[in-house]
Amino acid sequence: MTVVDTDRIEMADNSDERTLDMMFEWLEPTPEGFKVEIVEGIIYMSPQRDIHWRIILAIIRQLLSRYGEEQLTSDVRFDFPGRLNGLAPDVVALAEGATHDAKGRYRYQDIEFVAEVISKDTAANDYGPKKATYATAGVPVYVIADPYTGTWHLHTLPKDDEYRSVLSLDFGTPIDLTDTVVGLTLRTDKFPRD
Repeated sequence: MTVVDTDRIEMADNSDERTLDMMFEWLEPTPEGFKVEIVEGIIYMSPQRDIHWRIILAIIRQLLSRYGEEQLTSDVRFDFPGRLNGLAPDVVALAEGATHDAKGRYRYQDIEFVAEVISKDTAANDYGPKKATYATAGVPVYVIADPYTGTWHLHTLPKDDEYRSVLSLDFGTPIDLTDTVVGLTLRTDKFPRD
């Protein structure tokens, strides 16, 4: 009994030594069709779905009028501040001149826009810890598209771990980003519902 207790204590102490790189290596290779993220040290794997991708593609197509292809990413890992946050946002728009860090990854400091399309099993992350992480990182514009409710949620004015401005409306209503760093309006009338 004592051995088990000692092992558990030792394991708990060693868990603080985990790194995002180590955790992602454990998951290699990722099963095809799945997205992997680490949110506050917890690993999430979610299947990619057609409706999910169609909304992502609709957003990316519209962002191309403002951003070059090299400034847009989808499902690419970014290491964010906080405890073990290796996120792969559905859509990211980077500032012109964005640079890579020492590990060859884009820096979260260069993100101007993030969009997440809700998946049933990980929706709580998008509305909760990921939103707080994006605010903490100073991401100026965060959009959540929810095909289950047919609504979108625009978050701006990050301060500490929250967004001071939130606007929620139905699919079909444009997302006006003209007063943000993004500087355009996103149409949502073709966003599919699930």
